Amino acid sequence: MNNIHSNLTKWSVASRIFHWVSAILLLITWIMILLYDNLDSKVYIGLHKAFGVSLLFWMIARVISRIFTKAPPALAMPKWQMLLAQLSHFALYALLIAMPMAGLLMSVYGGRAVDVFGLFQIPVFVTPDRGLARLFNDWHTDILWPMIIVFTLMHIGAALYHQFIKKDNIMARIK
Repeated sequence: MNNIHSNLTKWSVASRIFHWVSAILLLITWIMILLYDNLDSKVYIGLHKAFGVSLLFWMIARVISRIFTKAPPALAMPKWQMLLAQLSHFALYALLIAMPMAGLLMSVYGGRAVDVFGLFQIPVFVTPDRGLARLFNDWHTDILWPMIIVFTLMHIGAALYHQFIKKDNIMARIK
């Protein structure tokens, strides 16, 4: 693929930044909960929440940007593959919004404000309810997190399949 054609089929700079920063925020959020689970320090749960809220705000901005940003032309592929790609991208967007929302709701229904890097707090804006806090905890940890893992692995697997088996240079579109 020549350089001029490659540039024409890339995602916009904004879309590429949104993509990679989303991935980094998700990774950092996951690392913070791993550190919290394995080390004797409460600082990591606070950072997990702050990065999670950051991911929520980032994903909302990403959706808004995506609405106004034209996608590059689709690669030639069977209709079922295109549909699966569109559904999996939609699922990832939805999950990356639902996951931090469930975490935020778990905290506030648990009666805990969420501090965002000491810059501001999201106050308890609901009447605390332990039952709802547990429900959102279950969604956050037992339903949404495994789904994010599955859809992220599918996304990475599909990108690697296109890059190394189909050799259609799809990854150049998001670099």
